Amino acid sequence: MTTQTSTEYEKYYVPEKSRLAVCATIGLMLSIFGAASIMNDMTFGDPDEQTYSWPIFLFGLFFFMAVLFGWFRTAIKENIAGMNSAQLKKSYVLGMFWFIFSEVMFFFAFFGALFYVRMLAGPWLAGEGEAGRMNGLLWDGFEFAWPMMQTPQEAVGGAAAQPLANNGSYTSAHTSMAFRDAEFWWKWLPLWNTLILLTSSLTCHFAHTGILEGDKKKFNKWLTVTVALGIVFLGLQALEYYEAYAHFGLTLNAGIYGSTFFMLTGFHGFHVLMGMTLLLIQLLRSVMGGHFTADDHFGFEASSWYWHFVDVVWVFLFLFVYIL
Repeated sequence: MTTQTSTEYEKYYVPEKSRLAVCATIGLMLSIFGAASIMNDMTFGDPDEQTYSWPIFLFGLFFFMAVLFGWFRTAIKENIAGMNSAQLKKSYVLGMFWFIFSEVMFFFAFFGALFYVRMLAGPWLAGEGEAGRMNGLLWDGFEFAWPMMQTPQEAVGGAAAQPLANNGSYTSAHTSMAFRDAEFWWKWLPLWNTLILLTSSLTCHFAHTGILEGDKKKFNKWLTVTVALGIVFLGLQALEYYEAYAHFGLTLNAGIYGSTFFMLTGFHGFHVLMGMTLLLIQLLRSVMGGHFTADDHFGFEASSWYWHFVDVVWVFLFLFVYIL
């Protein structure tokens, strides 16, 4: 048994009991349920049947964001009041680490699905390998290539002629978003979005160096540029989606290529929106509230980690969805 020789210790602040975590979970689950219902309606829904997918999604998202606003506001007040010890701040770092790790696993699942379709399921449906012997008889005439410009359903003559259960009618896109199908390279939106997002990662780093140097003017300037680049990225992605739907015939109902394209790019776009919002909040805190010093700026630092993570995901997405 050891004897304590010093009475000095670091107090670890424990907040009061709160319903915020439960409320955030409810909002998140409602928004996810609503989003899944929206996508299901787009594929299998009856146009004449009224559903409440959009109201559920919007209410859940608004409720979730409102809870986060109150939660973060409380955490910021506690930090300004000096309640956060060094040990608690380490807990914040670990919490952000595990959050980003969970996001890595989230995208890993979608990239895994893309790999499975391109390397296994697609060739099997075309009759390749041992696993594809029966499929070659069922989907006669289907030849697999990526991007998939013809579904197995279309190869056998449509939904009514397919040999297995009919889970809807699918119409392939006539033009893909891949680089090989771009009319001119300077009109190819994914290329510009890549340059914009990589540049924003650099400007975010400049903002970080500014706060570390105690230069708030530099910090605010480069953080403003980063937020602006994030908004431009989202605008170009919205334009890309319009182009896909209106001119290329690429929709969520365009077979597995359309599904994987919109799932990967759509969820990434949502994460860009979240990251841009986080950085915007840090900018407002700095400009309007005078927050952050060279020694106390975890809110921005955590947001910058998330932004760099989003940029890295886009690099892999750009390679495996648009190039390869």
